[in-house]
This record gives sequence, structure tokens and C-alpha cells, in this order.
Amino acid sequence: MPSNAPVGVFDSGVGGLSVLREIRQLLPNESLLYVADSGHVPYGEKNPEYIRERCVLITEHLLAQGAKALVLACNTATAAAGAELRERYPHLPIVGMEPAVKPAAAATRSGVVGVLATTGTLKSARFAALLDRFANDVRVVTQPCPGLVECIESGELQAPATRELLHGYVAPLMAEGCDTLILGCTHYPFLRPLLGELVPPSVTLIDTGAAVARQLQRLLAQHDLLAAQAAQPTRYWSSGNTAQLCRVLPILLGERADVLPIH
Repeated sequence: MPSNAPVGVFDSGVGGLSVLREIRQLLPNESLLYVADSGHVPYGEKNPEYIRERCVLITEHLLAQGAKALVLACNTATAAAGAELRERYPHLPIVGMEPAVKPAAAATRSGVVGVLATTGTLKSARFAALLDRFANDVRVVTQPCPGLVECIESGELQAPATRELLHGYVAPLMAEGCDTLILGCTHYPFLRPLLGELVPPSVTLIDTGAAVARQLQRLLAQHDLLAAQAAQPTRYWSSGNTAQLCRVLPILLGERADVLPIH
């Protein structure tokens, strides 16, 4: 595989663009392919078999486009399909996501950590294992956030309905004394400005986008696949409404691009 081949990134929708943004910042030479599986969003409410099926299909598409590595920019997809994809494609460098329990446990001063995530992530065995490993000395309060992903998919980052929904999810965590919040879904970093208005400045917000970019850098270096040439423009696909992704790209990433359909 040539080192200037692209890296494939995918998510149940637009959330993975928050990870793509971090990859661009750290690895500006890497050409990127992005698939938003928006026709099947949100993954958090779907069963694991269904998610695995979608992940295999999207991985096959990205490999057909020449991807040299894969980033599962979705906590729920990683929990449901990460192990199977690594088995199926043993030679493909694959980076997944997981909620930032370890850094949050290290950052908290009150000893109470809040987790905003999808139902699927919070129910997963992977999340339970993270808590077992890293959260013995802290109290973790989890908050499923149905409806939030759909607000972000629509680009409604500051809408009154989004604010009301987010406030309803954050208020109980604040009442429990959380001083650290894990953004356990790749969509949620796009709500950082709004969250900043809803929680005190003393509350630390943690997501794993930058850590995923660093892990990708390590894996590419290990396989001698770091791009040396300047990146090609990012190519986008969506299984949902392609016009919708065209519309929210400027809101989320500050750029315009064509979006191709994928089924």
C-alpha cells in the first residue's frame, strides 16, 4: 500500500467530523475519505448485529477507494464492531474510539465524573470494562442523551431545542457534583460552545478526538505509511440525504464540498 494512499474515516453520521478535524490538525499531509452513515443514524439505538453489518459494508467501500487505514470515528461502532473488523482485516491498521474514562478519572477533583453518551455506548461491555479498569477511585454518573445526535446532524448547534435538550441532560450531572464531563459520542464536541454556556468554567470537558489522531499517527508510522506528500481534498459520502451533509459541512468544518451517495 503506497504511503500517500488515503485514510478512511466513518461514523453513523457527521459526528466523526470532529475526529477528522483533529486528524487534519495533527497529520496535515494525510488524504482523507469520510463516510457518514446518516441513512442509519443514530447507531446508539440499534442492535450490535445491525451495526456490525453496516461497518463491514462501509469498510469494504473505503477499501475499494484505496484506504490504507481505517478510523472508526464512533464509540458505538467501535464497541459493536471493532473486534470483528480487526479479525476480518488483520493487516489493516484500525483505530477505534472509546469514552475517555482514564483521563477523566485523572482530571477530576471532586471524584465525580459525568458521562454524556448514546444508549448503545453506555450498555456496551467495552464501556463496562473501561469503568472496571480506570474508575475504581471515582464515582461515574452516566447520562444517555437520546435526540442529541439528531440535533447535531441537522446543524442545530445553538437552537433553543438543542439547548433545552442538553440542559436537561447536563443538569442532573451537575446536581451530582460532577466536575469533569466525558463527551462519549463523537457528535458531542460540536456542542462544546453551548456546553460552555450551560456548565461552570471549572467543569472540565473531555473527548478523545486528539488521542485518536495520535494513535493513528503511531499506527501509520509503525506500518511505514505516513504520507510524505501534500494531502488531496477530503472526499465525502453519505448514506442519507447528501444535500443535508453539504449543508452542514460549512457549519461543522467551515468548508464546502461535494458529497456522493452510498447505500
